[in-house]
Amino acid sequence: MTMVQRQIEANGITINVEDRGPEGGAPILFVNGYTSTMMSWPAELMDGLKARGFRVIRYDNRDVGKSEKLKGQPNIREVAASVREGKAPDIPYTLADMAADGIGVLDALGIERAHVMGISMGGMIVQKMAINHADRLISVTSIMSTTGNPDLPQATDEALAALQAQPASEDREEILRHRMKGRRVYQSPAYPRSDEALYELCAREYDHMYYPEGGLRQYAAIVGDGSRVERLKDVAVPFLVIHGLADPLVPPEGGIDTARSVPGAKLELVEGMGHDMPVELCPRYVELIAAHADAAK
Repeated sequence: MTMVQRQIEANGITINVEDRGPEGGAPILFVNGYTSTMMSWPAELMDGLKARGFRVIRYDNRDVGKSEKLKGQPNIREVAASVREGKAPDIPYTLADMAADGIGVLDALGIERAHVMGISMGGMIVQKMAINHADRLISVTSIMSTTGNPDLPQATDEALAALQAQPASEDREEILRHRMKGRRVYQSPAYPRSDEALYELCAREYDHMYYPEGGLRQYAAIVGDGSRVERLKDVAVPFLVIHGLADPLVPPEGGIDTARSVPGAKLELVEGMGHDMPVELCPRYVELIAAHADAAK
């Protein structure tokens, strides 16, 4: 199957999708994280799962990449206050909407059920898929993510600042240097990328589509979902959690809480892994995800 990105209609909006095949393989849907595009996935992970016979599908979330851009500028403090008060926050869209986008991708591709895996915010989205669309899932893998439990340890000040900092100008090279600096803060300490590899990753994402305006709306969706702990207790889909023990952005307690909340979930804690997916660890990820998916058939 030719790896061609195309625009499809899913959940009422336009989503940019790439179906890497093979067509007859068990489908596995990749869901990316906060403000990142489909281009952030390591080729070694996708190729490894494809070699194991899985039909690899990735897509841009709404408000990033080449998928549809939404409108609205939510006030994050007001969103958080509404969640604390048990009220529905005033936000352009929710994590439930983003989960429905992924299910809409499956609909558009004619796929009845699929394995799903997500990183960071993508992990939250696949958790919502398991809560709201369990009948469409064969298995779930949540990577470097969390439950939204407010009692858990939060990101370090340095990691949070790196995530939220804005570049000094709109110049492409300035933006790439800014992104490289931020990623260095929360990368895997045991597996640091070379400057060349990190530049290539940041450039690939930038050249695919640079659209920082969507970040605030995605962040509002994360904050607005509150804690998923109680809802995850009813999940019956086979569930795998992978988390780095050196993650400063989403501390490992987030992964531990996710696995604790889902009945029967499996937990894999990885030494030296931060808030990224190093090439060196991709063979391990492939084995973990493939074994989990195969057991769930």
